[in-house]
Amino acid sequence: MKLGIVGLPNVGKSTLFNAITNAGAESANYPFCTIDPNVGMVAVPDSRLDWLSELYHPKKTTPAVIEFVDIAGLVKGASKGEGLGNKFLSNIRATDAIVHVVRCFDDPNVIHVEGSTDPLRDIEIIDIELIMADMEMVQRRMDKCAKLGKTGDKKAAHEAQVLQGLMDWLNEGKSARSYQCDEDDAALIAQSELLSLKPVIYAANLDEAGFSDYENVGYYQQVAKVAADEGAQVIPVCAQLEAEIAQLEPDEKAMFLEDLGIAESGLDRLIKASYALLGLISYLTSGEDECRAWTIKKGTKAPQAAGKIHSDFERGFIRAEVVSFEDLKANGSMNAAKEKGLVRSEGKEYVVQDGDIILFRFNV
Repeated sequence: MKLGIVGLPNVGKSTLFNAITNAGAESANYPFCTIDPNVGMVAVPDSRLDWLSELYHPKKTTPAVIEFVDIAGLVKGASKGEGLGNKFLSNIRATDAIVHVVRCFDDPNVIHVEGSTDPLRDIEIIDIELIMADMEMVQRRMDKCAKLGKTGDKKAAHEAQVLQGLMDWLNEGKSARSYQCDEDDAALIAQSELLSLKPVIYAANLDEAGFSDYENVGYYQQVAKVAADEGAQVIPVCAQLEAEIAQLEPDEKAMFLEDLGIAESGLDRLIKASYALLGLISYLTSGEDECRAWTIKKGTKAPQAAGKIHSDFERGFIRAEVVSFEDLKANGSMNAAKEKGLVRSEGKEYVVQDGDIILFRFNV
């Protein structure tokens, strides 16, 4: 699963990306220093996997991962090809969701492409460019469906009608993701891979002083209200601080966060929120060879979850031996959990739950 980190130039996207992936993407105080999207895989923080590793001392521990793409800064007119507009739009189209970085601090030493800090204006610029690009795509598809509709194709005629309703909505400057319609029509709209249909997390990038008391920062409050109105999440981060934390060893990082009075870094919260935004959960496998978190979509049944490990596991699925992480931790070992009857035998219709620890039985 891919998340695109987007925003205006110089709002802290590449600094945040560096912190997330520790990949050293070029970061500079001028627009378009990121021309080709930088891609980095990042581990999803999971205290359950850490606990299992302490229990089993495996040869290898493998966390779930998520892919972040640092995309070049967008400017007004991107939908018409301004700046790196076309490149930006094609790169974001290839992602599953958006992390929209919004600058929430003043600093005369960091150039703002619009001349001043204004989170509402900055969010609107990005939104409008995505919506305008979507309108072009919807119009093309609508014209095609309307032509087919005139030949008596009822399905195409209905699709043209649905798209017209969406077009009217977009024309009011509203995103496709906020458009209300029934499930069948939503499925039709989803086929267009619209930019403004992608789910969003807002990353409110504050300076260090603002981050320590973000609830009382006016800029942050503005972003939080936008997110609340959309039913989206907002995560406060200090990209510069997070980039420094990312260089620390795990023990040093824990001490540093404790000194700041923070339970977990903004980045850890952002990564977890991104994982949830995509409707993903993890099930776990454990043993002396490897403890591992496996990524699946929420609602996945046991055979398909087994197929994530190997196609043979799905093809020859017999049953899944399942214990919840909470039950295993409460009892301290797998044997103790078995003695209490907490390890269940589940069949093909079992829907895997987040945090399930599973041993698959199969035969091919």
